[in-house]
Amino acid sequence: MKIPGLSFSWKRALGITQAKQQFARKTGIPTSKAGLERKVGKAIIKSIFGK
Repeated sequence: MKIPGLSFSWKRALGITQAKQQFARKTGIPTSKAGLERKVGKAIIKSIFGK
C-alpha cells in the first residue's frame, strides 16, 4: 500500500544522486544517458560541419 505523494529513493538516501551531480558539474561530463547522447551528438555535428 502506497501513500499518494510520498516516494522513497534509495539512491538519494545513500547520496548517489548528489555524488553523480557533483561529478557532472566538476568534469562537464553528463551522467544521464540523454545528457551524454546530447553531448556526443553535438561534438560529432561540430566536427562534421566545423561550427
